[in-house]
Amino acid sequence: MPYEETIITEVALWKKQMLKRPSLLNRLSSATQKKINSYIPEKVHTTLTAAIKQMIRAVLFGARKLTRSSRQAIGLKEMEDKIRQTITRYRRTAAAEGGITGAGGFLTGLADFPLLLGIKLKMLFDIASLYGFDVKDYKERIYILHIMQLTFSSQNHRRQVFQQMDNWEIQKQTLPEDIHQFDWRNFQQEYRDYIDLAKMAQMLPVIGAAVGVIVNYRLIEKLGATAMNAYRMRLLQRVD
Repeated sequence: MPYEETIITEVALWKKQMLKRPSLLNRLSSATQKKINSYIPEKVHTTLTAAIKQMIRAVLFGARKLTRSSRQAIGLKEMEDKIRQTITRYRRTAAAEGGITGAGGFLTGLADFPLLLGIKLKMLFDIASLYGFDVKDYKERIYILHIMQLTFSSQNHRRQVFQQMDNWEIQKQTLPEDIHQFDWRNFQQEYRDYIDLAKMAQMLPVIGAAVGVIVNYRLIEKLGATAMNAYRMRLLQRVD
C-alpha cells in the first residue's frame, strides 16, 4: 500500500542518518565537551548521575501507571495520525512550560529540566502504547531510554545506541533484569551535554521565555520523530 511504502522509504533514510559518521565539527564539539567534563569533579558527576537516575526511574514508574494499553486493531495510517496528534499535544505543553519557566530567569529555568524530562518520557510512553507495545514490560522501558539517547546524544554515541536498538527482539534478550545496571553515567552526560547548549539562553532575562517556547517545542518535535521511526523499524522487522 502507498502509505506503507512511504514508511519503508522514510525508515531507510532515517537509518542512514542514524549511522552517519560524525562530521569534523561534531567531533570537535564532542572533544571540547569531554574536555570540559574532565574539569568537573568526579563527585559532581556521581551526584548528577544519581539525581537523574532517580528522577527518570520515578517518571518511568509513574508514567507506566498512567499510560493506558492500546491494542485495538486499526490501520497503520490511522494509528500514526493519532500519534501525530499526541506529539502535537505534548509539543504545545512543552512550549507553554518552557515559556513559563523561561520568563522567571535562572531559578525558574532550573525547574525546566525535570519538568521537560517528565513531559518527554510521558509522551514516549503514550507513543509506545499507541504502537501496541506494552510499557509495563521493563524491556520496553529500556527501549524508551534508548530512544531518548538516540535523540539527545552526540553523533558518535547515537551510532552506538542505534546498533543496540536494531533487531531489538534479539537484542533485548541480552539485557540485565535490573534497571540499576543501565548505563546511567553515559546517559546523563550525553543528555546533559546536548540539552545544556540548547537551554543556556533560557536562563537569560527578557529573552528566556521566547527561547523556552521555541527550544522546548523543537526538542519535543525531534523526539517525536525519532520515536516514530524507532517503532516503525520494529514493526517492519516483525513483518520481515
